[in-house]
Amino acid sequence: MGCKDCCSNCLQCLFGYTSPVQLVINNKRVGVLFRLIQLLIIAYVAVYVCWFMRAYQDTDSVISSVSTKVKGNILTNSSIGGVHVWDVSEYVIPPQGESSFFVLTNMILTPNQTQSKCPEIPDELTKCESDSDCKEGLNEVHGNGVQTGQCVQYSDAIKTCEVQAWCPLENDTIIPQPAILGAAEDFTVLIKNNIQYPKFRFKKRNILHHINSTYLKSCTFDHITDPHCPVFRLGDIVTEAGEDFSDMALKGGIIGIFIDWSCDLDFPEHFCFPKYSFSRLDNKNPENNVAPGYNFRFAKYFKDNENSETRTLIKAFGIRFDVIVFGKAGKFNIVPTIVNLGATLAFLSLVNPVCDWFMLTFMKDRDYYAKHKFIHINQKDDTVPLVSKSNQCIL
Repeated sequence: MGCKDCCSNCLQCLFGYTSPVQLVINNKRVGVLFRLIQLLIIAYVAVYVCWFMRAYQDTDSVISSVSTKVKGNILTNSSIGGVHVWDVSEYVIPPQGESSFFVLTNMILTPNQTQSKCPEIPDELTKCESDSDCKEGLNEVHGNGVQTGQCVQYSDAIKTCEVQAWCPLENDTIIPQPAILGAAEDFTVLIKNNIQYPKFRFKKRNILHHINSTYLKSCTFDHITDPHCPVFRLGDIVTEAGEDFSDMALKGGIIGIFIDWSCDLDFPEHFCFPKYSFSRLDNKNPENNVAPGYNFRFAKYFKDNENSETRTLIKAFGIRFDVIVFGKAGKFNIVPTIVNLGATLAFLSLVNPVCDWFMLTFMKDRDYYAKHKFIHINQKDDTVPLVSKSNQCIL
Protein backbone atom coordinates (compact mmCIF):
# COMPACT_ATOMS: atom_id res chain seq x y z
CA MET A 1 0.00 0.00 0.00
CA GLY A 2 1.36 3.37 -1.03
CA CYS A 3 1.50 6.52 1.00
CA LYS A 4 -1.27 7.97 -1.13
CA ASP A 5 -3.67 5.12 -0.29
CA CYS A 6 -2.77 5.29 3.41
CA CYS A 7 -3.48 9.01 3.56
CA SER A 8 -6.77 8.47 1.74
CA ASN A 9 -7.88 5.84 4.24
CA CYS A 10 -6.92 8.07 7.18
CA LEU A 11 -8.97 10.94 5.78
CA GLN A 12 -11.96 8.60 5.42
CA CYS A 13 -11.66 7.62 9.09
CA LEU A 14 -11.16 11.22 10.19
CA PHE A 15 -14.26 12.51 8.44
CA GLY A 16 -16.30 9.33 8.73
CA TYR A 17 -19.25 8.75 11.07
CA THR A 18 -19.86 5.65 13.12
CA SER A 19 -23.39 4.87 14.34
CA PRO A 20 -23.83 2.40 17.22
CA VAL A 21 -25.96 -0.65 16.55
CA GLN A 22 -29.12 -0.71 18.67
CA LEU A 23 -30.32 -4.01 20.06
CA VAL A 24 -34.13 -3.98 20.42
CA ILE A 25 -35.32 -6.40 23.11
CA ASN A 26 -39.03 -7.15 23.32
CA ASN A 27 -39.14 -8.02 26.99
CA LYS A 28 -41.74 -6.54 29.33
CA ARG A 29 -39.59 -6.72 32.46
CA VAL A 30 -36.69 -4.86 30.89
CA GLY A 31 -39.07 -2.43 29.17
CA VAL A 32 -40.91 -1.63 32.42
CA LEU A 33 -37.59 -1.11 34.25
CA PHE A 34 -36.36 1.16 31.45
CA ARG A 35 -39.47 3.39 31.51
CA LEU A 36 -39.66 3.38 35.31
CA ILE A 37 -36.09 4.68 35.69
CA GLN A 38 -36.74 7.31 33.03
CA LEU A 39 -39.92 8.38 34.84
CA LEU A 40 -38.13 8.63 38.20
CA ILE A 41 -35.35 10.78 36.74
CA ILE A 42 -37.81 13.09 34.97
CA ALA A 43 -39.94 13.35 38.14
CA TYR A 44 -36.84 14.15 40.24
CA VAL A 45 -35.76 16.89 37.86
CA ALA A 46 -39.25 18.33 37.37
CA VAL A 47 -40.43 18.21 41.01
CA TYR A 48 -37.31 18.56 43.14
CA VAL A 49 -34.76 20.31 40.92
CA CYS A 50 -37.09 22.64 39.01
CA TRP A 51 -40.11 23.17 41.26
CA PHE A 52 -38.68 22.82 44.77
CA MET A 53 -35.05 23.94 44.28
CA ARG A 54 -35.82 26.24 41.32
CA ALA A 55 -32.52 25.28 39.72
CA TYR A 56 -33.46 27.22 36.59
CA GLN A 57 -33.01 30.48 38.54
CA ASP A 58 -30.07 32.65 39.51
CA THR A 59 -30.19 33.57 43.22
CA ASP A 60 -29.16 36.41 45.52
CA SER A 61 -29.15 36.87 49.34
CA VAL A 62 -31.01 39.68 51.05
CA ILE A 63 -29.38 42.89 52.34
CA SER A 64 -31.42 44.50 55.09
CA SER A 65 -31.70 47.46 57.46
CA VAL A 66 -34.06 47.63 60.44
CA SER A 67 -35.34 50.38 62.73
CA THR A 68 -37.85 50.03 65.56
CA LYS A 69 -40.08 52.37 67.55
CA VAL A 70 -41.91 51.32 70.73
CA LYS A 71 -44.97 53.14 72.09
CA GLY A 72 -46.87 52.96 75.39
CA ASN A 73 -47.07 54.36 78.95
CA ILE A 74 -47.35 52.71 82.39
CA LEU A 75 -48.45 54.12 85.77
CA THR A 76 -46.81 52.45 88.81
CA ASN A 77 -47.11 53.06 92.54
CA SER A 78 -44.46 51.36 94.73
CA SER A 79 -43.23 51.86 98.27
CA ILE A 80 -39.75 52.78 97.01
CA GLY A 81 -40.46 54.81 93.89
CA GLY A 82 -43.93 56.14 94.72
CA VAL A 83 -46.31 57.14 91.92
CA HIS A 84 -44.49 57.17 88.61
CA VAL A 85 -45.45 57.31 84.94
CA TRP A 86 -43.04 55.39 82.71
CA ASP A 87 -42.69 56.53 79.12
CA VAL A 88 -40.64 55.31 76.17
CA SER A 89 -37.45 57.13 77.16
CA GLU A 90 -37.36 55.23 80.47
CA TYR A 91 -38.48 51.66 79.76
CA VAL A 92 -36.96 51.22 76.25
CA ILE A 93 -33.17 51.03 76.19
CA PRO A 94 -32.02 52.59 73.92
CA PRO A 95 -35.15 54.72 73.25
CA GLN A 96 -34.81 54.35 69.46
CA GLY A 97 -33.60 50.85 68.72
CA GLU A 98 -32.35 49.32 65.50
CA SER A 99 -32.32 45.57 64.90
CA SER A 100 -32.46 44.94 68.65
CA PHE A 101 -34.30 46.74 71.46
CA PHE A 102 -34.83 46.13 75.18
CA VAL A 103 -38.09 46.69 77.05
CA LEU A 104 -37.92 47.05 80.84
CA THR A 105 -40.46 44.78 82.62
CA ASN A 106 -39.17 44.44 86.20
CA MET A 107 -36.53 46.05 88.41
CA ILE A 108 -34.87 46.33 91.80
CA LEU A 109 -34.44 49.95 92.91
CA THR A 110 -31.74 51.10 95.33
CA PRO A 111 -32.36 54.84 95.81
CA ASN A 112 -30.23 57.56 97.40
CA GLN A 113 -26.84 55.88 97.12
CA THR A 114 -23.81 57.99 98.03
CA GLN A 115 -20.06 57.41 98.16
CA SER A 116 -19.57 56.29 101.78
CA LYS A 117 -18.82 53.30 104.03
CA CYS A 118 -21.24 50.50 104.89
CA PRO A 119 -21.28 46.77 105.81
CA GLU A 120 -20.93 44.34 102.91
CA ILE A 121 -23.79 41.99 101.96
CA PRO A 122 -23.34 38.75 104.00
CA ASP A 123 -21.85 35.67 102.30
CA GLU A 124 -19.10 33.14 103.03
CA LEU A 125 -16.35 35.60 102.07
CA THR A 126 -17.65 38.76 103.79
CA LYS A 127 -18.82 37.48 107.20
CA CYS A 128 -16.40 38.24 110.04
CA GLU A 129 -15.90 38.04 113.79
CA SER A 130 -13.20 40.71 114.21
CA ASP A 131 -11.14 43.20 112.21
CA SER A 132 -8.49 40.55 111.62
CA ASP A 133 -10.95 38.73 109.34
CA CYS A 134 -11.06 41.73 106.99
CA LYS A 135 -8.26 42.94 104.74
CA GLU A 136 -7.90 46.63 104.05
CA GLY A 137 -7.83 47.42 100.32
CA LEU A 138 -9.21 44.02 99.27
CA ASN A 139 -11.37 44.33 96.18
CA GLU A 140 -13.41 41.17 95.60
CA VAL A 141 -14.52 40.64 92.01
CA HIS A 142 -18.04 39.74 93.14
CA GLY A 143 -18.10 42.27 95.98
CA ASN A 144 -19.68 45.70 96.08
CA GLY A 145 -16.67 47.81 97.04
CA VAL A 146 -13.18 47.98 98.59
CA GLN A 147 -12.75 46.68 102.13
CA THR A 148 -11.67 49.15 104.82
CA GLY A 149 -10.32 46.49 107.20
CA GLN A 150 -13.13 47.02 109.76
CA CYS A 151 -15.60 44.36 110.92
CA VAL A 152 -18.94 46.05 111.53
CA GLN A 153 -22.47 45.06 112.48
CA TYR A 154 -24.71 44.16 109.50
CA SER A 155 -27.63 43.08 111.68
CA ASP A 156 -28.23 42.03 115.27
CA ALA A 157 -26.77 38.56 114.62
CA ILE A 158 -24.39 39.09 111.69
CA LYS A 159 -21.16 41.02 111.24
CA THR A 160 -19.55 41.70 107.85
CA CYS A 161 -16.49 43.49 106.56
CA GLU A 162 -16.97 47.19 105.92
CA VAL A 163 -16.51 48.48 102.36
CA GLN A 164 -16.03 51.83 100.69
CA ALA A 165 -18.75 51.86 98.03
CA TRP A 166 -22.05 53.33 96.85
CA CYS A 167 -24.12 52.94 100.01
CA PRO A 168 -26.62 51.60 100.92
CA LEU A 169 -25.69 48.49 98.95
CA GLU A 170 -28.08 46.80 96.58
CA ASN A 171 -29.85 43.65 97.79
CA ASP A 172 -31.03 41.76 94.71
CA THR A 173 -32.05 38.51 96.40
CA ILE A 174 -35.75 39.37 96.29
CA ILE A 175 -37.26 39.99 92.85
CA PRO A 176 -40.61 41.83 92.81
CA GLN A 177 -43.61 39.66 91.95
CA PRO A 178 -45.64 40.29 89.89
CA ALA A 179 -43.37 42.25 87.56
CA ILE A 180 -43.52 46.00 88.22
CA LEU A 181 -43.92 46.84 84.53
CA GLY A 182 -45.91 43.74 83.59
CA ALA A 183 -48.38 45.94 81.71
CA ALA A 184 -45.71 46.34 79.04
CA GLU A 185 -47.38 43.48 77.17
CA ASP A 186 -49.82 46.08 75.77
CA PHE A 187 -47.00 48.15 74.28
CA THR A 188 -46.63 48.15 70.52
CA VAL A 189 -43.55 48.28 68.33
CA LEU A 190 -43.35 49.55 64.77
CA ILE A 191 -40.72 47.65 62.78
CA LYS A 192 -39.47 49.36 59.63
CA ASN A 193 -37.48 47.04 57.42
CA ASN A 194 -35.89 47.94 54.09
CA ILE A 195 -34.41 45.17 51.94
CA GLN A 196 -32.74 44.83 48.58
CA TYR A 197 -31.41 42.17 46.22
CA PRO A 198 -28.52 43.97 44.45
CA LYS A 199 -28.06 41.36 41.72
CA PHE A 200 -31.64 41.90 40.50
CA ARG A 201 -31.80 45.63 41.37
CA PHE A 202 -34.83 44.90 43.54
CA LYS A 203 -35.75 47.04 46.57
CA LYS A 204 -38.73 46.91 48.89
CA ARG A 205 -39.81 47.59 52.47
CA ASN A 206 -42.22 45.88 54.85
CA ILE A 207 -44.55 48.92 54.82
CA LEU A 208 -46.29 47.79 51.65
CA HIS A 209 -47.88 49.99 48.99
CA HIS A 210 -51.43 49.65 50.33
CA ILE A 211 -50.43 50.81 53.86
CA ASN A 212 -51.10 54.50 54.58
CA SER A 213 -50.70 56.61 57.74
CA THR A 214 -54.30 56.14 58.88
CA TYR A 215 -54.10 52.37 58.55
CA LEU A 216 -50.71 52.27 60.27
CA LYS A 217 -52.07 54.04 63.38
CA SER A 218 -54.87 51.52 63.88
CA CYS A 219 -53.58 48.15 62.65
CA THR A 220 -51.98 45.39 64.74
CA PHE A 221 -50.24 42.36 63.30
CA ASP A 222 -52.21 39.12 63.21
CA HIS A 223 -51.26 36.01 61.22
CA ILE A 224 -54.83 35.54 59.97
CA THR A 225 -56.61 38.89 59.90
CA ASP A 226 -53.71 41.28 59.22
CA PRO A 227 -50.45 39.48 58.30
CA HIS A 228 -48.87 42.53 56.60
CA CYS A 229 -49.23 45.10 59.41
CA PRO A 230 -45.74 46.13 60.69
CA VAL A 231 -47.08 47.12 64.14
CA PHE A 232 -46.75 44.37 66.75
CA ARG A 233 -48.18 44.07 70.27
CA LEU A 234 -45.42 42.83 72.59
CA GLY A 235 -47.72 40.43 74.41
CA ASP A 236 -48.72 38.85 71.08
CA ILE A 237 -45.07 38.45 70.06
CA VAL A 238 -44.25 36.58 73.29
CA THR A 239 -47.38 34.43 72.96
CA GLU A 240 -46.50 33.56 69.35
CA ALA A 241 -43.08 32.48 70.65
CA GLY A 242 -44.81 30.00 72.97
CA GLU A 243 -44.19 31.92 76.22
CA ASP A 244 -46.29 33.63 78.87
CA PHE A 245 -45.55 37.34 79.11
CA SER A 246 -46.23 37.66 82.87
CA ASP A 247 -43.79 34.82 83.63
CA MET A 248 -41.13 36.08 81.25
CA ALA A 249 -41.44 39.63 82.58
CA LEU A 250 -40.18 38.60 86.04
CA LYS A 251 -36.58 37.78 85.07
CA GLY A 252 -36.52 38.73 81.40
CA GLY A 253 -35.41 36.86 78.31
CA ILE A 254 -34.65 37.17 74.60
CA ILE A 255 -37.22 36.90 71.82
CA GLY A 256 -36.38 36.61 68.14
CA ILE A 257 -38.56 38.34 65.53
CA PHE A 258 -37.82 36.64 62.21
CA ILE A 259 -38.63 38.32 58.90
CA ASP A 260 -38.43 36.03 55.89
CA TRP A 261 -38.03 37.75 52.51
CA SER A 262 -37.74 34.64 50.31
CA CYS A 263 -39.15 35.69 46.92
CA ASP A 264 -39.61 34.33 43.42
CA LEU A 265 -38.93 37.35 41.23
CA ASP A 266 -40.28 35.61 38.12
CA PHE A 267 -43.67 36.65 39.50
CA PRO A 268 -44.89 40.27 39.81
CA GLU A 269 -43.40 42.46 42.55
CA HIS A 270 -46.52 42.42 44.77
CA PHE A 271 -46.06 38.67 45.34
CA CYS A 272 -42.86 39.43 47.25
CA PHE A 273 -43.79 40.32 50.84
CA PRO A 274 -42.37 39.57 54.32
CA LYS A 275 -43.43 36.60 56.42
CA TYR A 276 -43.09 36.96 60.22
CA SER A 277 -42.37 34.33 62.87
CA PHE A 278 -41.28 34.45 66.52
CA SER A 279 -39.21 32.30 68.88
CA ARG A 280 -37.51 32.50 72.28
CA LEU A 281 -33.73 32.60 71.83
CA ASP A 282 -32.27 32.39 75.34
CA ASN A 283 -31.92 29.04 77.08
CA LYS A 284 -34.92 27.96 79.13
CA ASN A 285 -33.91 24.64 80.64
CA PRO A 286 -35.51 23.73 84.00
CA GLU A 287 -32.70 21.24 84.66
CA ASN A 288 -30.00 23.91 84.22
CA ASN A 289 -31.57 27.15 85.39
CA VAL A 290 -28.36 28.99 86.38
CA ALA A 291 -28.44 32.76 85.69
CA PRO A 292 -31.85 32.71 83.98
CA GLY A 293 -33.43 35.57 82.08
CA TYR A 294 -31.88 38.83 80.96
CA ASN A 295 -30.84 41.76 83.18
CA PHE A 296 -28.31 44.53 83.60
CA ARG A 297 -27.73 47.56 85.85
CA PHE A 298 -27.72 51.27 85.21
CA ALA A 299 -27.91 54.36 87.42
CA LYS A 300 -29.54 57.79 87.44
CA TYR A 301 -27.30 60.49 88.94
CA PHE A 302 -28.20 63.80 90.52
CA LYS A 303 -26.86 66.27 93.09
CA ASP A 304 -28.59 67.35 96.30
CA ASN A 305 -28.73 70.82 97.84
CA GLU A 306 -25.26 70.37 99.31
CA ASN A 307 -23.88 69.54 95.83
CA SER A 308 -23.18 65.95 96.88
CA GLU A 309 -23.53 63.35 94.17
CA THR A 310 -26.33 60.86 94.70
CA ARG A 311 -27.66 58.13 92.49
CA THR A 312 -30.50 55.64 92.14
CA LEU A 313 -29.26 52.20 91.10
CA ILE A 314 -31.60 50.14 88.95
CA LYS A 315 -31.19 46.44 88.28
CA ALA A 316 -33.28 46.10 85.16
CA PHE A 317 -35.03 42.90 84.09
CA GLY A 318 -36.68 42.84 80.72
CA ILE A 319 -37.13 41.32 77.31
CA ARG A 320 -34.70 41.93 74.50
CA PHE A 321 -36.23 41.66 71.05
CA ASP A 322 -33.84 40.78 68.22
CA VAL A 323 -35.11 41.42 64.69
CA ILE A 324 -33.50 38.87 62.37
CA VAL A 325 -33.98 39.32 58.62
CA PHE A 326 -33.15 36.57 56.13
CA GLY A 327 -34.18 35.47 52.67
CA LYS A 328 -33.14 34.49 49.18
CA ALA A 329 -34.55 35.61 45.85
CA GLY A 330 -34.44 33.78 42.56
CA LYS A 331 -35.01 34.80 38.96
CA PHE A 332 -34.86 32.89 35.68
CA ASN A 333 -31.43 32.76 34.07
CA ILE A 334 -30.45 30.82 30.96
CA VAL A 335 -27.07 29.69 32.37
CA PRO A 336 -28.32 27.57 35.33
CA THR A 337 -31.16 26.35 33.11
CA ILE A 338 -28.72 24.96 30.53
CA VAL A 339 -26.48 23.50 33.24
CA ASN A 340 -29.35 21.64 34.90
CA LEU A 341 -30.78 20.55 31.55
CA GLY A 342 -27.39 19.03 30.72
CA ALA A 343 -27.34 17.29 34.09
CA THR A 344 -30.78 15.83 33.34
CA LEU A 345 -29.61 14.47 30.00
CA ALA A 346 -26.56 13.00 31.73
CA PHE A 347 -28.83 11.21 34.19
CA LEU A 348 -30.97 9.84 31.37
CA SER A 349 -27.87 8.44 29.65
CA LEU A 350 -27.39 6.16 32.68
CA VAL A 351 -30.68 4.36 32.06
CA ASN A 352 -29.29 2.12 29.27
CA PRO A 353 -26.27 0.82 31.27
CA VAL A 354 -28.55 0.03 34.24
CA CYS A 355 -30.97 -1.90 32.03
CA ASP A 356 -28.09 -3.73 30.32
CA TRP A 357 -26.72 -4.73 33.72
CA PHE A 358 -30.15 -5.97 34.81
CA MET A 359 -30.65 -7.85 31.55
CA LEU A 360 -27.24 -9.55 31.62
CA THR A 361 -27.33 -10.36 35.34
CA PHE A 362 -30.86 -11.34 36.37
CA MET A 363 -32.66 -12.43 33.17
CA LYS A 364 -33.11 -16.15 32.40
CA ASP A 365 -31.95 -15.68 28.81
CA ARG A 366 -28.94 -13.56 29.72
CA ASP A 367 -26.51 -15.74 27.71
CA TYR A 368 -28.67 -15.33 24.61
CA TYR A 369 -28.79 -11.55 25.10
CA ALA A 370 -25.05 -11.42 25.70
CA LYS A 371 -24.42 -13.28 22.44
CA HIS A 372 -26.18 -10.54 20.50
CA LYS A 373 -24.99 -7.71 22.68
CA PHE A 374 -21.28 -8.38 22.32
CA ILE A 375 -19.59 -9.35 19.03
CA HIS A 376 -16.17 -10.87 19.61
CA ILE A 377 -13.86 -10.49 16.61
CA ASN A 378 -10.71 -12.47 16.15
CA GLN A 379 -8.29 -10.04 14.57
CA LYS A 380 -6.36 -12.91 12.95
CA ASP A 381 -9.48 -14.23 11.29
CA ASP A 382 -10.07 -12.46 7.97
CA THR A 383 -13.47 -14.09 7.46
CA VAL A 384 -15.28 -11.66 9.82
CA PRO A 385 -13.45 -8.36 9.56
CA LEU A 386 -14.68 -5.26 11.34
CA VAL A 387 -13.52 -3.21 8.38
CA SER A 388 -11.94 -4.30 5.14
CA LYS A 389 -8.17 -4.37 5.02
CA SER A 390 -8.21 -1.76 2.32
CA ASN A 391 -10.02 0.64 4.65
CA GLN A 392 -8.11 0.03 7.91
CA CYS A 393 -6.83 3.14 9.67
CA ILE A 394 -4.29 3.46 12.40
CA LEU A 395 -4.87 6.57 14.53
